[in-house]
Amino acid sequence: MKNLFSNIKGDAFGGITAGIVALPLALAFGVSSGLGPTAGLYGAIFISFFAALFGGTNTQISGPTAPMTAVSMVVIAGIIAVNDGDVNKALPIILTVFLLAGLMQIGLGVLGIGQYIRYIPYPVVSGFMTAIGVIILITQIFPSVGYYPKEDTAFVNQFKPQAKELILKSIIKEESGESILVLEDLQETVIKANKITEAQIYAESQTLAAKEASGVLGTIKGLPNALKNINWLELALALATIFIIYGFKRITTAVPSTLVALVVVSGIAVALGFDYRPIEQIPQGFPYPVVEIFTQFKLGSVTPYIFTALTLALLGAIDSLLTSVVADNMTKTKHKPNKELVGQGIGNSIGAIFGGLPGAGATIRTVVNINSGGKTRLSGMIAGIMLLFILLALGPIASRIPAAVLAGILITVGIGVMDYKGLRAIPNLPKDLKLGPIKLSSEVLIMLVVLVLASVWNLVYAVGIGLVIASLMFMKKIGDLTAERSDVKTLKEEAWSDEVGFPEELKEEVFIKHVKGPLFFGFTSDFQALSQQIPSTANTAIIRLGRMQYMDQSGLYAMEDMLQDLKKNDVEVLFVGLLKQPRYMMERIDIIPDFIPNDHIFDDFKSCLKWVKENVEDTI
Repeated sequence: MKNLFSNIKGDAFGGITAGIVALPLALAFGVSSGLGPTAGLYGAIFISFFAALFGGTNTQISGPTAPMTAVSMVVIAGIIAVNDGDVNKALPIILTVFLLAGLMQIGLGVLGIGQYIRYIPYPVVSGFMTAIGVIILITQIFPSVGYYPKEDTAFVNQFKPQAKELILKSIIKEESGESILVLEDLQETVIKANKITEAQIYAESQTLAAKEASGVLGTIKGLPNALKNINWLELALALATIFIIYGFKRITTAVPSTLVALVVVSGIAVALGFDYRPIEQIPQGFPYPVVEIFTQFKLGSVTPYIFTALTLALLGAIDSLLTSVVADNMTKTKHKPNKELVGQGIGNSIGAIFGGLPGAGATIRTVVNINSGGKTRLSGMIAGIMLLFILLALGPIASRIPAAVLAGILITVGIGVMDYKGLRAIPNLPKDLKLGPIKLSSEVLIMLVVLVLASVWNLVYAVGIGLVIASLMFMKKIGDLTAERSDVKTLKEEAWSDEVGFPEELKEEVFIKHVKGPLFFGFTSDFQALSQQIPSTANTAIIRLGRMQYMDQSGLYAMEDMLQDLKKNDVEVLFVGLLKQPRYMMERIDIIPDFIPNDHIFDDFKSCLKWVKENVEDTI
């Protein structure tokens, strides 16, 4: 507690500044997600406070971030669509998924998974981050030009036939569930169908229209309609916001340009009485828990989203720990990764209970905090309190912010979140992969696969597929490298220094093989060819294993197969320099001593050579 208040002045200034920077982003992410600005603000308040209180990075400022919002947006849209387009009906399920993601993050921290996050390949992260930028940029086109598909009557009317069909199907499904769908009672179905109103059909059509125009592909398909219905005032507000954000940075970075753009453009729009579209009303007063998460909980409603919740948890972990590394570099400190995951999980869990968006460590806000004097966890807690104060004191004023202003802010976020470092490296990376006549870099291929799939299909599956491809590529490369270094593809090997004096007369009878590197499933097919390399004149094989640090189960059985082949050919096998882990594996399935007796295992080549001179005769 003493350390918590050791830098109270710097932490107060850092926390207040970071909270002010977080405000426009929290509102924008909330609107973008589909749950409204309140969700973004609540998420920023609770995650910032509790992730700082329980986390493992002293200067970290947490809250909704672009990657977490992009995934949340997909989750929210999917659950709302399943629940007849009714946000209120879908909200308990959405928040339950967010709560589950937070609890999973706590679990990841408790299990000590934090230190393994760094092993996620860079091309996967690069492709994902660029895809996030693409998604945000494209999906903000509609609000920045003032076009809302649900309000385009001509577009919505196209879905009326499909809407009627869906409503009728729901009636039939409801009746079949009541076990009354029989010929005698078919009239009941007709009566209910006749009661369907135009308002019901139109509402269902609006839901279908919104779904059709959602996401990257939906936006691209809906562009012609948007361009025909541009609201020039909304476009001007969005462009003015973007211009100020980039222009003000050239004047000074002491004051956040995002906040300046929000205040200036919103102030002008209100003062001049423009007929603009405001964001949703922000409720006044302290946030209250959404008790429906617990009272309306149904396992069947949440089960389809367990993998999605895990993805949110992992993404939040990666996002937070990358920011922790940035904070470490700036403050010359060392964060605690597993404690940080527990803190982020607690913040996301509590945020979900109060209706907030999930979030993670936010790099820009953390950098602002450090540069403003923040040094302890108190700074992140103060940032959360600052946002709560803004909510309680300025909620009605914030509700008058134009939606186009937040769209403009998000467009700059989308541009900034892309991984330009990875994109610039594309022409320079070695082309180590051949697909038919085309040569390209495997790293670039992984990045592009993740980028395209995440942008137009599914963020969750894209990352999974990217990880699988990256893992397979890595295994192939390591397998090829191990094969090359172990010389399994050639009979000509360079003698090691301790082999230089090997008796000339025994070189036909004794074959020496070096295994350099791990014996794992990516290398087994090449390793099994080793027995075919031994000359017919040889009756003894010395396998030098001092550089084979690791053996997996596939490698173990490959070794067993190779030894069986040599035994059939009456070749005596000697091991030199066998290390602890491979020896343990071979003892488990009795390769030692069944195939290789203990007296055929030598610590060094000198003792092996002594055995050879005593037991191997020159027969040629």
